[in-house]
Amino acid sequence: MCIFAPMKTNVNLKDYNSFGFHAVAKHFAEINEIQELESLIRSDVFKHEKYLILSGGNNVLFRDDFFDGVVVHINTKGIETLEEQKNNVVVRAQAGEDWPEFVRFCVEKGWHGVENLAHIPGKVGAAPVQNIGAYGMELKDKFLRCEAMDLTTGETKVFTKEECRFGYRESVFKNELKGQYIITSVDFLLKKDAPLNLEYGNIKAYLEQNGIERPTLQQLHDAICAIRDAKLPDVKQIGCAGSFFKNPVIEKSQFEDLQKDYPNIPHYDEPDGRVKVPAGWLIEQSGWKGWRNEHVGVYEKQALVLVHFGGGKGEDIVYLAKCIQVSVEEKFGIKICPEVNFV
Repeated sequence: MCIFAPMKTNVNLKDYNSFGFHAVAKHFAEINEIQELESLIRSDVFKHEKYLILSGGNNVLFRDDFFDGVVVHINTKGIETLEEQKNNVVVRAQAGEDWPEFVRFCVEKGWHGVENLAHIPGKVGAAPVQNIGAYGMELKDKFLRCEAMDLTTGETKVFTKEECRFGYRESVFKNELKGQYIITSVDFLLKKDAPLNLEYGNIKAYLEQNGIERPTLQQLHDAICAIRDAKLPDVKQIGCAGSFFKNPVIEKSQFEDLQKDYPNIPHYDEPDGRVKVPAGWLIEQSGWKGWRNEHVGVYEKQALVLVHFGGGKGEDIVYLAKCIQVSVEEKFGIKICPEVNFV
């Protein structure tokens, strides 16, 4: 039996993107069951219109105020344990599950592996597409496999970690297979006991300030949530997409030249010998932190975050981003690239 997702027309997407931009979708379908997605793919509207897969809308920038096609909003729910051994747990989450809630669920169960990715807004299904990362961890580190539906045939395919071709904020779903598949569920390989990753960013400083010498899994999770809250705006009050730019990775020789002029430049050594430099630091040193006009600006607590104060358009952010890119390249000779997806 076919189950059809209700198709709406002329739906305002303001509440479906964290920037809070007004953008109207010609057609809009919310998917709560996999069968609804299968039926939608086979429908005449989907076959003849362009489409956009919209997850949590936390990494999307609508440049225009009208999307002339079908917006597919994934809202499937469910978390289940597939395998459980002495120290290993394989857990599956449906694509529409809220990512922060999924991490919280795992932490409450005592499952190690995704705690450093706490409080990153978005949905589970979008996490592998972006290969989300924070505080010394990336999604690929605990990713086992995912199921995805072919948007042409409606057939389901299982993608292994190798087939996903994960890179820094990259995957095959952002590149070669962009727009061809939609992730429907993700499997993670977690541990019941494992060392905590405390080495990145200001985790140790936060724990020391709060008198926590030997943090538990829950305490680490809560610490990361608190750190993120302190430097990122509440999207209910100020529109944003979190970190707007990727941290650039440069050659060791270029970094050493920069270090002569900026001895305290923060950096992280990469396994391939190159060096990752925080984009937020580059933007701040270029004088952009706290900059704003009537509608958009650069967040006063974190220069990596571009914000929408209301009444603006996506092109306002696009223009601001380009100005920042030019400024950083002129000052440091480094190109910074957005990690936000422009639509």
